[in-house]
Amino acid sequence: MHAEQPDAPGTPPARDGALSGIVVADFGRVLAGPYMTMLLADLGADVIKIERPGSGDDTRAWGPPFAAGEATYFLGVNRNKRSVALDLTDPEDLATARALVERADVLVENFRPDTMEKLGLGYEDVRAANPGLVYCSVTGFGTAEGARLAGYDLLVQAMGGLMSVTGEPDGPGTKTGVALVDVITGLHAGLGVLAALRHRERTGEGQRVEVSLLGSLLSALTNQAAAHLGAGVVPRAMGNRHPSIAPYEVFEARDRPLVLAVGNDRQFRALCERLGRPELAGDPRFATNTARVAHRDALAEALAGPLGSRTADAWCEELTSAGVPCGPINDLAAAFGLADRLGLAPRVPESAAGPGQVAHPIRLGATPPTYRGAPPRLGEHTDAVRSGLGRPAPGASAADGGA
Repeated sequence: MHAEQPDAPGTPPARDGALSGIVVADFGRVLAGPYMTMLLADLGADVIKIERPGSGDDTRAWGPPFAAGEATYFLGVNRNKRSVALDLTDPEDLATARALVERADVLVENFRPDTMEKLGLGYEDVRAANPGLVYCSVTGFGTAEGARLAGYDLLVQAMGGLMSVTGEPDGPGTKTGVALVDVITGLHAGLGVLAALRHRERTGEGQRVEVSLLGSLLSALTNQAAAHLGAGVVPRAMGNRHPSIAPYEVFEARDRPLVLAVGNDRQFRALCERLGRPELAGDPRFATNTARVAHRDALAEALAGPLGSRTADAWCEELTSAGVPCGPINDLAAAFGLADRLGLAPRVPESAAGPGQVAHPIRLGATPPTYRGAPPRLGEHTDAVRSGLGRPAPGASAADGGA
């Protein structure tokens, strides 16, 4: 079932990765699909990225910023892959794409619904030749009535309710600072692919995996969605406050903001002791979490004075030692610095996968993620993949194509 492909310069296959031997035909573009397939590639899969000749993935042009002449948006989700430039409207290139699909283990695509079917690359079109194929489709709003809607992250954040619970009370809807819906959808798609591969391992049968941005967002709304479905609540934006926990918000220390995330009564008692206000823990308005939520404004007022008397760093040291969750609002430079100090090794060495790469977040004892190659140049591996598939280069005779 696995395609027999030669090692590509700069992106050798992982011999001992958890997913080594798995070949992924990656038709995904922008973020949700490419993020998911990069994670699979880090775990050893041979991901072959199909791109439009001349322009490639849209995100190759999404800059500034740029690093080494490449858009950092593209660089951030495409390491460890091989790029093949194919014009799917050209019969020869389409035949090459089909040859790859028929020998792949996984196909990932996020075209508009019916696009792959029109190309003859739909699931029903290819399953006869490759019954073990795991075929993953990522859509914006599904394949029924939502098929006509464009699946952009901002649009889904708006229509899916995330913006209604983000931002300040009575303010305009606010998006998150990253395309979070795409990322969550990529993670859900990856989980679906791994589940389907496990099923194939047992039965030899592939299957179709379908994930939508809207469905993924509604699932990721977790407690907010449960409040609506279980209690009829329609949640609203609360700024940095939490609908079910208090104190769980931002306070002003003497020099800068400080976050408190007090999740239980024990932590609250410890907070009151360290603030020099132990009586607050016995106040009927604040003695339990439910009471604190009901009186959150009065609670915030009572805490604001003591917290404003010292610096954020001083309070972080004091409260953390007492088991009270707290921390400053870091920018990304400080966040990576924190991860470095904590020994999380959040960065990929530049020599391993190009400039500015975030490390794979999963640690595996026996089959750790590997960084084998920088994000590919457009079409960098076209000839190598064609040769491995026994397909001649355009204009060459079959005898010249290699096997």
